[in-house]
Amino acid sequence: MTEHAHAPDVSFDGGNLDCGNGLLLLIRKHIDPLGPGRLLEILSSEKSVVEDLPAWCRLTGNELVSQLDRGEHRSFLVSKGAFDPVAFQKSGAQRESMPLTQEVIEVQIPASLPDPAPAPPIAPFSVMGVGSWPRPNWLLRSLHERLEGRLSDDEFDAAAQDAVRLAVQAQERAGVDVITDGEQRRDNYASFVGGLLDNCQLIPLTDLLPYVDHPEEFQRELDSLDVPAAEVRHPAVFGPLGRSRPLAVHEVQFARTLTDRPIKVALPGPYLLTRTMWMECISDRAYADRDELAKDVIRVLREELHYLLAEGTALIQFDEPVLTEVAHGAHATGGRSFMCGALGERGETKAELGFATELLKAVFEGLPEERLALHVCRGNWSRDESVALSGDYAPLLPLFEQVPVGTLVLELCTPRAGDEAVLRSLPDSRRIGVGVVNQKHDRIETVDEIIAKAQRAVDLFGAERVLLNPDCGFATFADNPIAAAGVAEKKLAAMVEASRRLRGG
Repeated sequence: MTEHAHAPDVSFDGGNLDCGNGLLLLIRKHIDPLGPGRLLEILSSEKSVVEDLPAWCRLTGNELVSQLDRGEHRSFLVSKGAFDPVAFQKSGAQRESMPLTQEVIEVQIPASLPDPAPAPPIAPFSVMGVGSWPRPNWLLRSLHERLEGRLSDDEFDAAAQDAVRLAVQAQERAGVDVITDGEQRRDNYASFVGGLLDNCQLIPLTDLLPYVDHPEEFQRELDSLDVPAAEVRHPAVFGPLGRSRPLAVHEVQFARTLTDRPIKVALPGPYLLTRTMWMECISDRAYADRDELAKDVIRVLREELHYLLAEGTALIQFDEPVLTEVAHGAHATGGRSFMCGALGERGETKAELGFATELLKAVFEGLPEERLALHVCRGNWSRDESVALSGDYAPLLPLFEQVPVGTLVLELCTPRAGDEAVLRSLPDSRRIGVGVVNQKHDRIETVDEIIAKAQRAVDLFGAERVLLNPDCGFATFADNPIAAAGVAEKKLAAMVEASRRLRGG
C-alpha cells in the first residue's frame, strides 16, 4: 500500500528531525488549526519517529490512524483527537502540502527607548488585585480558537475587550484603588509571552512530556498536583527572541480608556521566563546555553518596561513564583518539576537564587523603583492547599534586599507562607503588598480579620509601607480559575472597607 485509506487535510515533510529536535513544534504548528477529527500527514526520514510519534499521540489524546513505509521515508497519518471515519468522509477533506519550515524572524532591536511618563502615586493601604481575574466562558472558547488558529486576532481582541470591561467594572464596584485589566487576553500569567515574542511558539504541556526523562512518571506527578496539563501551554523557543509586538502595552492602553484610576500590569519575571523557555533539544537550536537565552529575555523585558512606563503605568509587577520552588522544593540539588507552569530544569538552590537575583537586577537597573514590584507566592494552579509549597521567606531575603524594586507583593494570608516577621529586616525603601485574603477559599474574610492581618504588617513595617492585596491572582491559568468572579469582587470589597478604617475613614 502506497496511500492511506483516508486523504489528509494537511501534509508536511519533517525531514530528518526527531521528536526531541523540533519535529513536535512543526506537528503542533500544523495540527492546531485543524478541527477535531481532521487528518495531518507527517513525512519523516528519522527512524526514531516510528516509536516516539505513537507515544506522543497517546500523551496528547490524538490518534495515529495509519502509517506507511515508502522507502527513504515513512508517512504517518494523525487525527486531531479521536478519529471517526464516517464523519470524516461526510465532511470531506481538502489536501494541503506544507514544506519543512519553522520560519525564523529577524530580530529588530530599537535604536532608542522612551523615557518614563508621570504616573499617579499609590497611597499607603491602597487595595489592588495581584493581576488575573476569572474569564467568562465565552472568552475561554474564543481564547482556544485563537490559540488553535481558528479565530483571527481582531475577532479575539473584540471579545477580550468586552471581558476587560467586565473585569474593570467589577474592580471599580468593589472600590479598589489600583486597577488591572484582569489579564483577560492571556492563556495564563506567564506563557502568553511565548505567543507574542518572535521565534517562540506556544505548545500544550503534554507535547513536552517526551523531553523529560520519565514522561509517564512526570504525567502522574502532574495529575497528583492537580495540574491540567492538556490545557496549560508552554513556550518553546526555536530562534533568537525578539519583541516586534508589545507584551502588555496594548493592555494598559485599553484599560486607560475605561478608568481614571492608577493602572497596574503584571509580567512574568526574567528568571521564570528563562526557566520556562530553556528546554533542552529545543532552545539549544537558537542558544548555546541558558545564560545566552537569559540575555535576550532581559533585553525584551527591558524594552517592554520602557514602553509601559512611557504609557504612565503606575505599577509594573514581575511575577516570580518559582523562587519558592527553588527555596522550598523537594530537590535542593536541582531537577525538573512543575511549578506554576515552569517545566524547565534548574540547578542547586544557592546557584539558582544567585542567577535569579542577577537577572532581576539587570531588568530593573536604572528604572524608577517606586513603579516596580516583585510578586512571589507558592503556587496558584489549584484550590488544594496541600499540593502547594510551604515555607517562609527567609531564604529569599538576600534576593529581596538586592533587587531594586519599590514594592514586594507577597502571599502572606495562608499559613503556608510562614511568619511575616522574617521580613522585618528588609530595607525601609521596600513597601509590602500584604496578602490579606486567600483567593483559594470561597469564604469571604471579615473586615475585622483583614484589619488584624494588616495591623500586624503595620506593626512590623510602619503604616507608610503597607499595601493590601490577595495572596495571588484569582485566575492565574485561564482554564483553571481559583475563584468565581462574584467571590473575587466580594473579597476586594471587604479589603476596601478594611483599608477605609485603617486610614481612619
